[in-house]
Amino acid sequence: MGEGGLTSLTAVVSRPAPPRPVASRRRRRPVLPRLTHFASFGAPGVLVYLCFVMAPILISFGYSLTDYNPFHPPVKFAGFANYRLLFTDSQFLTALQVTTILTLIVVIVPNLLGLGVALLLDRKGWLYNALRSVFFTPVILSSVVVSIVWSRLLDDRGPLNSLLRAVGVEHPPGWLSDPDVALYSVASIVCWQMLGFCVVVYLAGLQGVPQELLEAAEIDGAGPLRRFRAVTWPLLAPSLTINTVVLLISAFKTYDYVKVITNGGPGSGATATIAFDVLQTGFDSNHVGYASAMAVVMLVIVAVVTTIVLGFLRRREVDL
Repeated sequence: MGEGGLTSLTAVVSRPAPPRPVASRRRRRPVLPRLTHFASFGAPGVLVYLCFVMAPILISFGYSLTDYNPFHPPVKFAGFANYRLLFTDSQFLTALQVTTILTLIVVIVPNLLGLGVALLLDRKGWLYNALRSVFFTPVILSSVVVSIVWSRLLDDRGPLNSLLRAVGVEHPPGWLSDPDVALYSVASIVCWQMLGFCVVVYLAGLQGVPQELLEAAEIDGAGPLRRFRAVTWPLLAPSLTINTVVLLISAFKTYDYVKVITNGGPGSGATATIAFDVLQTGFDSNHVGYASAMAVVMLVIVAVVTTIVLGFLRRREVDL
């Protein structure tokens, strides 16, 4: 290599490397556009929630700490006296027992019957489509209308008891007049109306079960019962969660059925639920402070039970 080539090579080697560009720091998005975006889309929903959910809860809690009676001013601060009185009040404890029994029946019966009906209707054809509509029809009816119709049917001189007398039953049950039977009659009416909702939810879950899994289980020799227990039932866990939570909340705040059908009777609160007692105490007896304490306790019970049940059922759900 010549002297000129060596000189040029030395110059190339000794040439300093160009400076590396400094990475530009990522610019943060300005806060104002994000706040504007939230105000445009999220704020209306938040305001509705605050005005119609949180505000009434807070106001009720405030009333529960007083002896507020709109017809006997002034209002005096009572602290937690209303809450202490609740758990020694036999009427409230009876209402809690009635509500618990009603809730257990309404949660269990429509779930079981709804699953059975859904399995029967999980077929193609115009007849099954028509039957689906028939089972769902009670859900869209007003609970007051349903209560009026069933109160006429279950009256002591109504069609059902007349039919029983015609077939030889001398003393048919007092479906709505017997304190030992009336609660179960009301619970049956609620179950009848909620059955269609459970059927639709379970049908949606059944139609989401992959046929490949069922076919694979059948090839492995699993019978219908084994396929249901090992494949279908685990995949229906989300449907079970929806039905259970909806039925639990609906049953615990039952008021309209009790008001129309039995008005809390027969006897001394045989069918009076907590929601019924809250409205009776607050609007008929005008003890708003005490009624608010009952409402707050009911809210806490529903929230705690729903959270526990939801957490337990969510663990059973299977991700596909």
